[in-house]
Amino acid sequence: MSPELNAFRQRIAELAIDQPHAYALWGDGLKLDYAELDAEIRLRQQILSDLDAKVVAIALDNGPDFLIWDLAILFEGLACLALPPFFSTAQRLHCLEQSQADVVIAGPDHDDELEQSGFRCRDGFWIRAVSELPLLAAGTAKLTFTSGTTGTPKGVCLSADSVLRVARGLHDASESQQPLHHLSLLPLAILLENIGCYAALYAGAMISLPSQRTLGIQGASGVDLPRLLSTLKLRNPHSMILVPQLLLLLITACEIGALDSSQLRFVAVGGAKVSHELLLRADLAGLPVYEGYGLSECASVVALNRPGAHHPGSVGKPLSHVQIRLAEDGEVMIAGSGMLGYLGDSRPVPEWWPTGDLGEFDANGYLYLHGRKKHQFVTSFGRNVNPEWVEAELTQHGRIGQAFVYGEAMAHNHALIWPQRPETTDLQLADAVAQANRSLPDYARVHGWTRLEQPFSPGNGMATANGRPKRDAILAHYRHLFIEPTRAKDFHS
Repeated sequence: MSPELNAFRQRIAELAIDQPHAYALWGDGLKLDYAELDAEIRLRQQILSDLDAKVVAIALDNGPDFLIWDLAILFEGLACLALPPFFSTAQRLHCLEQSQADVVIAGPDHDDELEQSGFRCRDGFWIRAVSELPLLAAGTAKLTFTSGTTGTPKGVCLSADSVLRVARGLHDASESQQPLHHLSLLPLAILLENIGCYAALYAGAMISLPSQRTLGIQGASGVDLPRLLSTLKLRNPHSMILVPQLLLLLITACEIGALDSSQLRFVAVGGAKVSHELLLRADLAGLPVYEGYGLSECASVVALNRPGAHHPGSVGKPLSHVQIRLAEDGEVMIAGSGMLGYLGDSRPVPEWWPTGDLGEFDANGYLYLHGRKKHQFVTSFGRNVNPEWVEAELTQHGRIGQAFVYGEAMAHNHALIWPQRPETTDLQLADAVAQANRSLPDYARVHGWTRLEQPFSPGNGMATANGRPKRDAILAHYRHLFIEPTRAKDFHS
């Protein structure tokens, strides 16, 4: 066991002694204190040892059971593959096959697909004999699949040390606010949320782990807002991790008096660009929001705003364990937190990882992002436009839930729009576009738009796990709207 991993294990053991009756995990009904958590981890480590597992996959909803198994796998020195609930059956089976997982811990809704894939149920576990050695890089503790720009997920191999350094960094960043109750809103299979729970354990906090059903969250994009607000009122957490879409919902709820944010102490947001105005609205609503930046290849978070070091609009300063520099073309390069490699790819990982993101530092060392290098398009007038910037402006006012903007070699930029609420009229959407255009220069404005029939989601292959649009897939599906703009609704500012 490495020093980093051993220190984390000792931290939980010490908490079991120092505060044995303090609650550690709170599920839909079940509560476990730190003494019970420590005992459960030890028990499940023994079970895993008896199974002689190598790669263990988890396909469970959020809850204490998920996190305890995850910790037992980590401390037993095995590789853990967490399968997001919004992955399609084909994607899950691809992950299992590529990883050569030999044990799966899953809910009953996965029985049929696992049996058809050669697994057999034994004492509550799905087990199979694998004929090939796993293609994992040596020392892999976490295998996280990122859906990227295609429907076939790509495996990222991470060491325990790299993951735990990020967790300690998150703990250090929030420690001054003493967040002693963390609510897990995102699926635990998302690396960011998984590491956020580790950070809460470093703090000796209680972690609320209601199921996604209890939260009112369906898949990666559906939200039953009344149910979510009811859960937030019941749990009354100190800290959360949000993607921008959830942040917008909670800000709007605060603004209309449907959510009391007074107990919140630290809310991290990431996964996609957040507009400056939305962050200002969060501040006015009393939400202590701190934007950050990260990627799976660097074990999630690499930069974060924090109390006493907060510049809204930036993604903060680098965490202490990483170094960030800019290439000549402005691409963000990261060292000190690299992955072990992609699954099945033996090529060495460069010391400085090229993120594909464009950015700049201000005089005080805060990092500002300007979109994806490969997503930048050039209009027919020769102007460079980063679509994430325009999309952030479109979605910040509450009418537009999702937006995709494109204008490569076109005289006028075109947007695909999904409304925040189904009852939103086309006229209201047009007003929202006009409002966004007023804050944009002429070359970046949206001149035409199309109302979508369905949102971008992992289910239809047009969004990643954290809600980012999968641009190549969207362009392939909706290319006719950009080639034949007369078929779309015209809007002129």
